[in-house]
Amino acid sequence: MTHSLEPSGFLPERLSAQAIWRWRLLDAAGEPVTAQETAPEPGPRFTSQSDAESWVGEVWQELAAEGVDAVVLLEGDREVYGPMSLHP
Repeated sequence: MTHSLEPSGFLPERLSAQAIWRWRLLDAAGEPVTAQETAPEPGPRFTSQSDAESWVGEVWQELAAEGVDAVVLLEGDREVYGPMSLHP
């Protein structure tokens, strides 16, 4: 099952990286990875923390199935929280 990468809070690519919320996806070693099916690079970007959290809540199982072990929430380049495990 594949979810849309464009939730209501999705931002166009032309907006500043400082004005967006996004997720850094990590493997079991804590290294950044890409989930090609669920969140291909550069990954979805959101207008709010709430939209970003809703999206990861909807797709965490697909991310885990693609080898994502944990996620870190970013606002621009600032780490907000994480790593947060995707394991139940």
